[in-house]
Order: sequence, then structure tokens, then C-alpha cells
Amino acid sequence: MSERVRGSVLNVHNLGAIVRLDDGRLVAAPIGDVNKNRAAYTRALERKDVTLPFDLVGKMVVLAQTRVDEVTPTTPTPALTDPSFEAQIAAYLKSTEAWAPSDRPQPFERHLVRKRQRAKVFRSDGA
Repeated sequence: MSERVRGSVLNVHNLGAIVRLDDGRLVAAPIGDVNKNRAAYTRALERKDVTLPFDLVGKMVVLAQTRVDEVTPTTPTPALTDPSFEAQIAAYLKSTEAWAPSDRPQPFERHLVRKRQRAKVFRSDGA
């Protein structure tokens, strides 16, 4: 028995495709279905906002043979945000500010300075 679901194509590869369903699950589409419906999979891959109807069979999906009268859902997908998780990330970033001494350049700036100095050495040798 299959279940009708909607999802967006994340990746098309040699073994089929990876599809993220509207409920967040990742499932595989077999290569036979991808080859049979290559144009639809390619369009959905290029436009991330497009969702396609699929028939879910186990942990695998195949592109549904849509009916003309089937309507696209009008309710937007809920935003997956977690304010407590965002607060944890902000607290962690705030705690790591002390790791870089304020009297010296930031680590990435020191890296770029060393990189420029090495580049000057190689430019003078090659000129």
C-alpha cells in the first residue's frame, strides 16, 4: 500500500535521487523512476521551492501519476525554528569571543597575512 506525499528533490545521482518530504524525512527515489521522469526531477532540482507529489512505498518514493483534478496544498510548510536552540548558539558564540586576544589580529587575519607574505616570496622568484 502506498501513501501520497509531497516532497522536494535535493539531489539526483547515479543510483536515483534523494527527496525531502514535507514532514522532513529523507527518502530515496529509484533510478528507474528518475530515468522515466527525468524532466520532472530536473525541474524540481533546479527550483528548490517546487514540491512534487510522490507515492511513498516503505522508505522509497516514486513520482505519482498526478490527476488533473489534484490540487496543490495552499498551506505553507511550517518554519523549522527553535528559539531555545538559537539562544544556545548565541551563548556559545558569545563565550568564544574571549578565545581570540583583543590585542592581536583575529586568527583568520593572521592567516591571510602569512598567506600574502608567502605569495610575495613566490612572486619574486617567478618574476
